[in-house]
Amino acid sequence: MRSAVAAILSVLVAGLFTASPSWAQRRAEPGSFDYYILSLSWTPTYCARDKNGPDPDQCGDRKYGFVVHGLWPQYNDGSYPATCTRDRNLPKTVVDQTMPVMPSVGLMMHEWRKHGTCSGLTATDYFAKLRAAAAKVTIPETIKTPGPTVPATQVERLFLDANPGLTAEGVAVICSRRDVSEVRVCLNKDLGFVACGQKVVDRCRDRDAALSADVAPSQPRRSMTPPATPALPPAPAPAPASVVAPVR
Repeated sequence: MRSAVAAILSVLVAGLFTASPSWAQRRAEPGSFDYYILSLSWTPTYCARDKNGPDPDQCGDRKYGFVVHGLWPQYNDGSYPATCTRDRNLPKTVVDQTMPVMPSVGLMMHEWRKHGTCSGLTATDYFAKLRAAAAKVTIPETIKTPGPTVPATQVERLFLDANPGLTAEGVAVICSRRDVSEVRVCLNKDLGFVACGQKVVDRCRDRDAALSADVAPSQPRRSMTPPATPALPPAPAPAPASVVAPVR
């Protein structure tokens, strides 16, 4: 787990990133970045909380556990390149080869446009790299598929035990409210484990946060219909013309 000091510093500078999102996400020369983040999404949380509704590919009858959300080129200062070219071509053979680790065609298209185009690789080579990164990181056996609930504080330790060479500085656990939603592992360009750069820190504030197979969906939006207007008492008699109504 990344140090508390690093987490505090991240919070202190968060306002800067919010005020200037172009600093955190910017155009860059493809291939010019410092390291990769392999983002592993926990399917039960993703399917329960996706604001666009459950993805039919990932959230169907098959019960996935951790799947690859993306392989992101990253800078050490916490920013990252995005949408570096206009390439939208994603060969069907690449989709077919990648579905076992990233079971969503829509997600593949999004990740290629936003992150893959900054890797300096072709779509075929980028997704081959993504699959190799997924093979590099061992999912702990006890949480490979949805099963017993595991405290968020133990998830990182399970990943460290299952991956020799991975350190606490090279992994971060992310939560959505009280549920683990993602694990991020930092890799160099040769897919070796490395310490993460700035801003890649644990984000599970609730001490009772856990990785669970049973995740409550997001609360439905409140109805925007205004409440019924109560009946008003009869209007008072109009004031005489010589009387000026007070200003509220």
